[in-house]
Amino acid sequence: MSTEPAAELVARSNALGADPRNTNFAGGNTSAKGTATDPVTDKPVELLWVKGSGGDLGTLTEAGLAVLRLDRLRALTDVYPGVEREDEMVAAFDYCLHGRGGAAPSIDTAMHGLVDATHVDHLHPDSGIALATAADGRALTRECFGDRVAWVDWRRPGFQLGLDIAAVKAANPQAIGVILGGHGITAWGDTSAECEANSLDIIRTAERFLAERGAAEPFGPVVPGFEALPTRERRARAAELAPVIRGLASTDSRQVGHFTDSEVVLDFLAREKLGPLAALGTSCPDHFLRTKVRPLVVDLPATAPVEEVAARLRELHEAYRAEYRAYYERHAEPDSPPMRGADPAIVLVPGVGMFSFGRNKQTARVAGEFYVNAINVMRGAESVSRYQPIDEREKFRIEYWALEEAKLRRMPAPAPLAGRVALVTGAGSGIGRAVAERLGAEGACVVVADLDTEAAKAVAEGIGSADRALAVTADVTDAEAVREAVAAAALAFGGLDLVVNNAGLSISKSLLETTERDWDLQHDVMAKGSFLVSQAAARVMVEQGMGGDIVYISSKNAVFAGPNNLAYGAAKADQAHQVRLLAAELGEHGIRVNGINPDGVVRGSGIFAKGWGAQRAAVYGVPESELGAFYAKRTLLKREVLPEHVAAAVVALTAGDLVLTTGLHVPVDGGVAAAFLR
Repeated sequence: MSTEPAAELVARSNALGADPRNTNFAGGNTSAKGTATDPVTDKPVELLWVKGSGGDLGTLTEAGLAVLRLDRLRALTDVYPGVEREDEMVAAFDYCLHGRGGAAPSIDTAMHGLVDATHVDHLHPDSGIALATAADGRALTRECFGDRVAWVDWRRPGFQLGLDIAAVKAANPQAIGVILGGHGITAWGDTSAECEANSLDIIRTAERFLAERGAAEPFGPVVPGFEALPTRERRARAAELAPVIRGLASTDSRQVGHFTDSEVVLDFLAREKLGPLAALGTSCPDHFLRTKVRPLVVDLPATAPVEEVAARLRELHEAYRAEYRAYYERHAEPDSPPMRGADPAIVLVPGVGMFSFGRNKQTARVAGEFYVNAINVMRGAESVSRYQPIDEREKFRIEYWALEEAKLRRMPAPAPLAGRVALVTGAGSGIGRAVAERLGAEGACVVVADLDTEAAKAVAEGIGSADRALAVTADVTDAEAVREAVAAAALAFGGLDLVVNNAGLSISKSLLETTERDWDLQHDVMAKGSFLVSQAAARVMVEQGMGGDIVYISSKNAVFAGPNNLAYGAAKADQAHQVRLLAAELGEHGIRVNGINPDGVVRGSGIFAKGWGAQRAAVYGVPESELGAFYAKRTLLKREVLPEHVAAAVVALTAGDLVLTTGLHVPVDGGVAAAFLR
């Protein structure tokens, strides 16, 4: 049952989290204290409602709150073993929980429970972190706020930080909150409205202070040659570089990419202080847990040839990995978790933009958003002082924190196609739609390509948000349109791993009735179209160096001689042999090429709906409404082939079990003996 403190807390959290000036995605936490009736004793009990681990303020619901008994939480101070063993207190939070369900308490729970205030907000605003990371942050905080906001020295989040903040509040009764050195802000209030107002007061006051007091060009002058390229040229170069960068960033584990070329990013990349500031890395734990301690920065001007940039990226990547391993070895203790991936999460290319990476698109996008936060923080700190993030040792203690490692281990196993980027042609209906939807359901990021723009958009929206699917308009007979579709995949997700050549059409006519236009149209869409898509995709896959899959949706008609089907059957036979030829050619790059030979798929088929069904029904002398049943009766299994059966075969070929299979044609026809492969 909803309670008033919880409802107020959710409303406040959503309001604060809706504005990125206040906090970053999934960053910060909020709380409220109140009284409820204990269902066991039927007596009042003091409770703490606090945002649980991993939630996002902007989308928080009551299910995302942890609920703890305040008497038990406060009693933990009597058994606290000291800062060297403070991590043990996180497990103790479970013994303070009230009732069943709710979210897991976060590391910041002590801050909310121990601070003597009914409502507490802990946030990561760029303006607050700018003061928190300034070399003379304590003095600037005093100058900005007077005694209304106190300063707390950096300490890794945990039980001791909660005690520190509680002590500062007790010693400064006039204060509405604190700046946490290197980290963020905490504010409080007697009511939810007062707490929210105090949080916003600190954030907006810091913003005004930085704007009024700050230097005009805190990142220094623009370096000639490092200015942003014109939009069209910039996007084209980004699409060329994205597969190279993604391949490097996936050396240890497959990553999905995200590209950002906002004005904030491009300006930073053009400035004199880019190198020194980027080398200092981010400071707020929420930032560097997603961006790593520092980015990889290309040190070439925007006008350098793409080949030169690609070669330099490979050199810089090798150096980055060596430096990261040295960083790990400098700080690792005997009980530290094993070193995780040594590849960069953020790659900065002057004149072009920022490439960010993660295990999925959302993680990659959020990493990029966090680095934009970090740029804003660096700008603010440099404008009034000197940017001075927490030291490297402290970053390591958080990045390789046992509690963070435990959180990673609790994550669910990835879906079979997680981290894969797929492009499906003819995906607006029928088989293509079923394939796109199934690939999305199995975890792939899907580029839904179709000549029908609205149909492609509808399928993409059905798969999910822009983090999961992208609709593109593509005429597969047009080489430039194909290149643009593949470039869109590279810009949206970093590259391409899986292509399904499904676009097709059919005209059922006898030899004497088939026109030259009939022949050309079918061969252009299926034979030439598959060639163009495979060629453009293979270029990306080779650049990535991560292997890949190309799947042709051919047909049993590629090997079965049916009546009045010359142009279609010949085009499908062309596709079938492309599978064999490309499997032989691309194998050295780890690219597998396979085909699927369905029987006629009537239900849900765009081809059949556009006249092919009526034509084939006339050939076989059956009503069009019974064509599917007719096809089923002539098979060994007596079952009709549906779009989802073909989609299942695509997944079987690409989801990881058939890793040494290439050059294969898989029949999905219910068993048509005349189409058996020989």
